[in-house]
Amino acid sequence: MSKKTFGTLAGVFTPTTLTILGVIMYIRQPWVVGNAGIVGALAILLISVAITLTTALSLSSITTNVRIGAGGAFSIISKSLGLEIGGAIGIPFYIAQALAVAMYVFGFREGLISIFPYFNPLLLDILIFSVVMTIAFISTSFAFKIQYVILGIIVLSLISIYGALFVNDLNYDFQLFGKYPGSIENNFSGTSFWVVFAVFFPAVTGVMAGANMSGDLTSPRKSIPKGTISAVILTTFIYISLIFVASLLATPAEMASNYNLFIDKALYSPIVLAGLLGATLSSALGSFIGAPRIMLALAEKEILPKSKELAKTSKKGEPINSMLITAVVVFVGISLRDLNTIAPILTMFFMITYAMVNIVVLVEQSLSLPSYRPTLKVPLIVPALGAFGSIAIMFVINVIVALTSLILIFLFYFYLVNLKLKPEAGDSRSGLFTALAEWATKKSSNLSPQKEVRSWRPDLLIPMTMPKEIRSSYKLIHSIIHPNGSIKILSLFNENPEEQKNIELFLKNASQKYNESGISVSYAFVENRELNTTINISMQSLNAAFFKPNIIFVSVDTGNANLDFYDKLIADVKRNNFGMIMYIPFSTASLAIEKNINLWLTNVPANWKETFNIGNNDLATLLSLLICKNWKGEIDAIIVDDNPNSKFSKTDIEDIKTMIRFPKKTNISVKDGGLLSNVKKYRNADVNIFSADADMSTADMIIMVNESRISGIFCIDSNLENVLV
Repeated sequence: MSKKTFGTLAGVFTPTTLTILGVIMYIRQPWVVGNAGIVGALAILLISVAITLTTALSLSSITTNVRIGAGGAFSIISKSLGLEIGGAIGIPFYIAQALAVAMYVFGFREGLISIFPYFNPLLLDILIFSVVMTIAFISTSFAFKIQYVILGIIVLSLISIYGALFVNDLNYDFQLFGKYPGSIENNFSGTSFWVVFAVFFPAVTGVMAGANMSGDLTSPRKSIPKGTISAVILTTFIYISLIFVASLLATPAEMASNYNLFIDKALYSPIVLAGLLGATLSSALGSFIGAPRIMLALAEKEILPKSKELAKTSKKGEPINSMLITAVVVFVGISLRDLNTIAPILTMFFMITYAMVNIVVLVEQSLSLPSYRPTLKVPLIVPALGAFGSIAIMFVINVIVALTSLILIFLFYFYLVNLKLKPEAGDSRSGLFTALAEWATKKSSNLSPQKEVRSWRPDLLIPMTMPKEIRSSYKLIHSIIHPNGSIKILSLFNENPEEQKNIELFLKNASQKYNESGISVSYAFVENRELNTTINISMQSLNAAFFKPNIIFVSVDTGNANLDFYDKLIADVKRNNFGMIMYIPFSTASLAIEKNINLWLTNVPANWKETFNIGNNDLATLLSLLICKNWKGEIDAIIVDDNPNSKFSKTDIEDIKTMIRFPKKTNISVKDGGLLSNVKKYRNADVNIFSADADMSTADMIIMVNESRISGIFCIDSNLENVLV
């Protein structure tokens, strides 16, 4: 059987109106006026409506831009900010919606007890909820038909309340500004504006009632805006009118002391009592219909345990399993007997949901992406006020409960992050971070047109023709760039289709392994037979980019090395102001046990302290520090000093150790003579790291490695590094 879908009136307007015109309107609004006065009551109402109306406008705006799925607010938040945040809000929102049913049942029971005072309250609660559950299980369509009857009763009850003006002596001694005497419960010991506000605010928190049915609406994009906004506007006028009706019917003292004022003074009291009962019943019914659909949406995204079972629906399209679980949750709530202890947290969950809906619109609208084209546009101030107001009200009501609710949201979020959920297609997170990156880029460029050396990190551009070039140096690359560096791999297309397929598979797997370590990896293929030209053009093109690689990394196979290629590459790298790392492994020794590092510093200027410049040794030194940290190893820094005008004293050695901030166990020594002769003497390291002199060729580097019998890393500075900063 096809799933029943609903239009604007049945699916949105009616449930939203019935949820807003609830128990507080009947038995608390006169009390609000009695405490706050006409002006205070209007202020409380307008502040409350400002928050819910901005949320309704934000909700309506976003639904005219996206294809909203089941789950209402959960679907909206997930599509914009991702499943993790959507689920972190959706789970507590579901719990609040389900336990709200128990609170409405309690409200209905209190009304019935005034008629049948000898009934057992617990049995009455179970009986009431059984009726609600039966109506919901018969079908959603039947439940909505029942709500039409209830809406009719509420309309008649309002007529009876307005009719009270014609059968009672009226009070014209209005109190514009209230004296806040308090309530019966506190023996009229006084209260405050914000306490009265906190009592009244739940009356207007029904704006999500229609959105919760998004999966059952024929056209959510049209129905949610029309139904929600019209319901909010209509109910606001009703609440405003009732402020003046209450003021005319009774004195402030009467209003503050008599919760049943509207019932007692009505034109026909029984219909007002029926309206009170109908309002609580419809709210319970609406929440019990909406909560399982939120659970269904969560289950369809595999956020909940046993999601496959919870996502099953009946032939009529009803989420039977989710409804059964929700019934259990409601029975647990009923068994608590007094929900006053957790009611504030439930209110907070609603408020957080409202805030997040507004934040979604703020994010989407601020990004100014072409995909954001809502047919109902709202000014940026609307979601800003809605988000700020929702969060502010949370802390006005209760700071401790607000913080507790936020902590619970964060716990749900971290739980969902660990689930590694499949991302929601088309969410706005990437756009948000891209926008932040663009903003940061513009700010950085304005503050410093040239990149600051303090912000340097290793971003490698790795040319590749065959997978073995990266496979042989995989661990070294990881040791250089972990945790905050990045890799861009530049590969030539292979004319052999089979080889090309193998290269693509290798790059995909290699990227996945690096990504699992939190390292950013990307790769591209270039159609060009000559690798030198390809790399040179790539460097020239990348120089125009802000986020660009700063180091060319190559691994040299000494058994089959094209020396001309590497020598030309060195020249091109210097000309394009890139850094360069040349890894030359020795035979099969590779990087040995990855513990001890020899850092060779050459041609250190005599005035290095005054100029904060240690010559072409910055990249080599930075590299040794990065590798040492990832290896948890030790560095032996050897300064080869064959310049008679540059002598290092013990003080100089301590200064260079302090200024570079070497690890404590680092040993620094100064050796006379040439680099090669000294390298031959020190064969106790797992890797040698050199700064490549200006006249050093690739052949010289290979000789250095073979003579030392230790793998070597040769570095060429780009002048954008400075290890002394």
